[in-house]
Amino acid sequence: MSLSDMQVLVVEDHGFQRRMALRMLGEIGVGTIHDAPGGVAALDMLQRMPEPPDVVLVDLDMPGMDGVEFIGHVAQGRLARAIALVSAMDPALLAAVQSMARAYGLAVLGSIEKPLTVEKLRSLLTSWEQRLHSADEDDLVEVSLEEIRTALLQDELVAWFQPQVEFLNGKVIAVEALARWRQPGGRLVRAGHFVPLLEREGHSHKLTDSMLEQACRWKRQWDDQGMRLHLSVNVSPATLADPAVADHYQQMVCDHGVSPEEVMLEITEGSLVTDAARGLGVLARLRLKGFGLSIDDFGTGYSSLAQLSQIPFTELKIDQDFVSGASADPRKRAVIEASLDLARKLQLEVVAEGVETTEDWQMLAELGCGVAQGYLIAAPVPGEDLPDAVARWRRPDR
Repeated sequence: MSLSDMQVLVVEDHGFQRRMALRMLGEIGVGTIHDAPGGVAALDMLQRMPEPPDVVLVDLDMPGMDGVEFIGHVAQGRLARAIALVSAMDPALLAAVQSMARAYGLAVLGSIEKPLTVEKLRSLLTSWEQRLHSADEDDLVEVSLEEIRTALLQDELVAWFQPQVEFLNGKVIAVEALARWRQPGGRLVRAGHFVPLLEREGHSHKLTDSMLEQACRWKRQWDDQGMRLHLSVNVSPATLADPAVADHYQQMVCDHGVSPEEVMLEITEGSLVTDAARGLGVLARLRLKGFGLSIDDFGTGYSSLAQLSQIPFTELKIDQDFVSGASADPRKRAVIEASLDLARKLQLEVVAEGVETTEDWQMLAELGCGVAQGYLIAAPVPGEDLPDAVARWRRPDR
């Protein structure tokens, strides 16, 4: 999708500012532009649209229905693909509203401080255009338990890969394996639509095994092409309850000619609190066997520091909610700086997820972050397309 194909709705009660936004959007080439003078009118417009707009630019401080209430209605009704805040209000308030929108499942581009400029709008929408271009069209997928069980049995769940690169030299050093469901009709469904269901029904360990095995098979092919990369694979919380899983994973990777030292197992921060004693034992054994351990989505749970002090992690992944747009958000930057300082003291490698703009790349490089992952580098791709994705990558100029 290009900017000329994009559909944007501006929700702004101040007439002059609304007209300026419309003029600027036209200047940067947005194809379809709508506007509304407030939340009530905007909701009415959205409900009558044949399809949701790509982006809603919304002011927070509006009479009648304020922007916070409006965003709640938009999210619950799935009335837009993404929102962006346009406001001069307190950054803490903006961050809270963005977190609220994401908790509702709504894509959030970030916030633009008033006054609007052409440059701010172009940067915001260009990054979203790139994300849309690479995204899977599965926003409205509904998945049944029987369907996903069948998909698991028939090997329809496939691993796609997103590169991770060093800030220092721009070299691609690893890939993260991400689950995709390739349906018989050719449609591709992202993990968020089926992994929670698998976890609830006790089948997620099978998905972890499948992703690890597929990743190892692809790694051998890439090795043969002269492209030696480490692997990063998400581990289901359910596997941490199985004392035999360390031996199982070791056997699995070795059967494919891969060393455990070449595999990073990503553990979501909130997944370790249910049975700490057993989980800690499993993780300790995985480290003994050489696997790397990464604390994923760092900062989004409630026990980050406790986890870091108890578990032999080797890597910290800063969640994309903190990374995306951090170059223009002092609060996000502060979180990143604190995370990097903590990681240095604990001698952990750091991966920043969600790197989507050159500005965020440059900020992270200046702060001394080690590794980047995100759409600026490449979207997730099938294993056969990874060499081309790596070849296309160019580190941003300093």
